[in-house]
Amino acid sequence: MNGHRFIHDNYGSKRQLVFLSIFAAALFFLLLTRLWYLQIVKSDELQSQSESNRLRLVPVAASRGTIFDRNGAVLVTNRPSFSVAVIPQEVRDRDALLERLSRYLEIDRAELLDKWEKGKGRARYYPIVLASGITRDQLEVLEENRLWLPGIEIEMKPVRQYEDGTLAAHLLGYIGEVSEEDLKKDAASGYNSGDYIGKSGIERSWEKLLHGRDGGRQIEVDARGRVLRTISETPPAVGSSLVLTIDAALQKQAEKAFGEQAGAAVAMDVNTGEILAFVSNPGFDPALFAGRMPPDKWKEYLEDKRHPLENKALKGQYPPGSTFKIITALAGLEEGVVDERSSSYCKGAYVLGHNTFRCWEKKGHGTVDLKRALKESCDVYFYQLGEKLGINRIAAYARKFALGAPLGVGLENEKGGLIPDSAWKEKRYGKKWFQGDTLPAAIGQGYVLMTPIQLAAMIGAVANDGTVYRPHLVKRVIDQEGRVVREFKPEVVTRTSISPRSFRLVKEGLLAVVNEGGGTGGQARLYDVRVAGKTGTSQVVKQRDKRGAIPYQYRDHALFVAFAPYDRPEIAVAVVVEHGEHGGAAAAPIAGSILRAYFERKSPVGKPANADSAPPGGEEKGGTGESGQEMTKPAPQGEE
Repeated sequence: MNGHRFIHDNYGSKRQLVFLSIFAAALFFLLLTRLWYLQIVKSDELQSQSESNRLRLVPVAASRGTIFDRNGAVLVTNRPSFSVAVIPQEVRDRDALLERLSRYLEIDRAELLDKWEKGKGRARYYPIVLASGITRDQLEVLEENRLWLPGIEIEMKPVRQYEDGTLAAHLLGYIGEVSEEDLKKDAASGYNSGDYIGKSGIERSWEKLLHGRDGGRQIEVDARGRVLRTISETPPAVGSSLVLTIDAALQKQAEKAFGEQAGAAVAMDVNTGEILAFVSNPGFDPALFAGRMPPDKWKEYLEDKRHPLENKALKGQYPPGSTFKIITALAGLEEGVVDERSSSYCKGAYVLGHNTFRCWEKKGHGTVDLKRALKESCDVYFYQLGEKLGINRIAAYARKFALGAPLGVGLENEKGGLIPDSAWKEKRYGKKWFQGDTLPAAIGQGYVLMTPIQLAAMIGAVANDGTVYRPHLVKRVIDQEGRVVREFKPEVVTRTSISPRSFRLVKEGLLAVVNEGGGTGGQARLYDVRVAGKTGTSQVVKQRDKRGAIPYQYRDHALFVAFAPYDRPEIAVAVVVEHGEHGGAAAAPIAGSILRAYFERKSPVGKPANADSAPPGGEEKGGTGESGQEMTKPAPQGEE
């Protein structure tokens, strides 16, 4: 019996030993499998996580290239700016951290949270920029409270400094933080949240060259985020610099000449296409866009009826008014419809069918030839000439000057204006073109639209007898050592193939506009330099208030185009004063100021001549709607 019990106990012990062995083997197998998974499968990931516990990647932003004017004057450079970034891995209580930052920086917590959320997809040890452009006072507050702000880093980034404030703001443009939309585009490849990118103007169009290449530092930190040592460093590469065609002194004078008036002006070298001045008035402060735009300033910009954020020189499309008579005159001469001896009789209006088309001079100009029609801007003469030519021939000559399409200035969103013809109206409205549409088009009204930069290119081509140069803004690109990387030469868009004789006859009329009695552009006259030009006034909407006055937004635009010197042209100028009403009174003086500033840099220019000239005459336009319905308006007796 005892033997049987011994055998049974021995068998039980063996069974327990087997179970223990199996359990130990299974446990060992699980441990071995886990070790294999951690050491082999997850080794790279775990090593990266381990390194990130003590290593930190600090991006180092590159300085953007400097922008100079044609004479080497600095227009845009850089200054240091401070940003607040966070390392998400080092933050245990996100809500508490954001609450403190909101209080210290006086920034809405929702705004900070939004930037945090947008940066979540990136590596946990990579900093997410929460606020840019903080003040030195805010920086001091953050440093004083660093102990209660785990994971916070203060980054220094260069931002733009515009040396002359608002000077050439629309041309230079501005930079801002890269947006989520920007990051989705190929153009923003390599950018990170919180980086700065060009948003408009030269800053945007030349972003790739100006931006440079960012660098970075890999540093070791302790548990509190204090820097222990730098492990590796890649220095940033400074962006290339640009030398513009703009003359800063001329730009200043052009902007000053506008005063508080809204509008645009472009001054251009007639023999190269280089833009010497590029004005869109009023301007704005581009430096505000690199940080947090003050709400009151943003509201001021948006509510200003003069639209300071709009680039009027590039995107403003205006009826060219009587400045377009230059094209109609050239078409008439080239087609043999008129010559210098051809005349028309103006009695203050022209009747076509059942419609009456008014001249700005209600009492009429009497008998006028081409020169006098240009000098005194007689509408009736050009109504009759337009009727003889027809819209298709007028449009064909306008397109010889590359009008009706963007000129390719080198800035984004350039508008192309509009040169209508019969096919265009059929396609656009499904209606036939009437002669009643042609007459206003002949004097730059109706459907015709042009931008200020197109006006400058047009008058420049008239000055040089028919070569349309592409207006351009950059002379050369230079690297950080000052070496020329690329230089830009004049580029011909087209040649008009119009005869020198036709240009001579038209230019004689333009010279009379400024320098002879009765000319509408006398206020652009210079004493030592002969200026040739043409005034224009384009209708907006005919609407008066209860007192009979025309509200600002419904007043006519004032235009003036000119070139000088008459015998050997160097510079062309186009001026548009929004709601300025009369080209001779509002736009011509601005053009005169620009021309005076240009020539005085060479030698002093005398006062405008007063000899044998009557005060400049007025200029108002009558026109028609698409079916020839009469549109008339009273005309002033002078443009002083």
